Amino acid sequence: MSSTTLLVAPVDKRTRKPKEYVKWGSPGVYLAAIILVTICITPVLYVIIGGFRDNTQFTTDPAGFPNPWNPDNYINVLTGSNFWPALLNSLIVGLGTALGTVALGLMASYVMARYNFTGKTQMYSLFAAGLMFPATVAITPLYIMVRSLGLVNSHIGLILPQIAFALPTTIIILVPFLKAIPMELEEAAAIDGTSRLGFFFRMVLPLSLPGVITTGILAFVGSWNGYLLPLFLLGSDKYTLPLAVQNAATSQYASDAAMILAYTSLSMLPALIFFSLFERRIVGGLTGAVKG
Repeated sequence: MSSTTLLVAPVDKRTRKPKEYVKWGSPGVYLAAIILVTICITPVLYVIIGGFRDNTQFTTDPAGFPNPWNPDNYINVLTGSNFWPALLNSLIVGLGTALGTVALGLMASYVMARYNFTGKTQMYSLFAAGLMFPATVAITPLYIMVRSLGLVNSHIGLILPQIAFALPTTIIILVPFLKAIPMELEEAAAIDGTSRLGFFFRMVLPLSLPGVITTGILAFVGSWNGYLLPLFLLGSDKYTLPLAVQNAATSQYASDAAMILAYTSLSMLPALIFFSLFERRIVGGLTGAVKG
């Protein structure tokens, strides 16, 4: 008698379903990714670890590990009088920029995505061209305008220009999200008696939430890392963290490299944590924008 052997795929004991085999990519791709990640993360780790050293260790072994590890630099920065006001200023400006950018960008994107009017294509092209317009070109007339409005050395005087520079990216990302919402959904809402504003807040805003979160995070991180605009528009009492780091490096801690590295690592840590927590949101929002 002949017997037949059946090949059965292994079963996952928890789900009772056949296991799916993972297809690994080319080893060269993983090697290139590891090299790229190493290049990107090494300077960040050097700054963070360097904050645990002292100047003597920098002199004897500039690239070595702390021996011993000394947390006094971080403690001195956190207990100093400059770090927390600068952190508060960065939070105020960053959150204000993110909220203003999302609010204005969502409304402008909704109009360009859902309505047909004369000049619609030209308006969208104008915002797209704004991606190629650097802040350095407009810094002098921008400063004159802000000064004429009496907004120099104020949070709102910095938030408004940063919103303007963040709007092109926001609109480019949000327009595909809003175009992807079916027109039949809006027609059904209109039949049920929902106004345009009601449809906007009840349907458009929840459906475009991934793009809204993505643009808000990008605006916040861009504001947090901003240096040129705060340098021209803010005084020393309103310094954000990048300016506070520069000021500390040239005055208070000019001869203390370890303190400068500790100050720098603490100033970039909130943005790194914020970006890491919402990384999937950012990627999902950008992916949705490309698909739309």
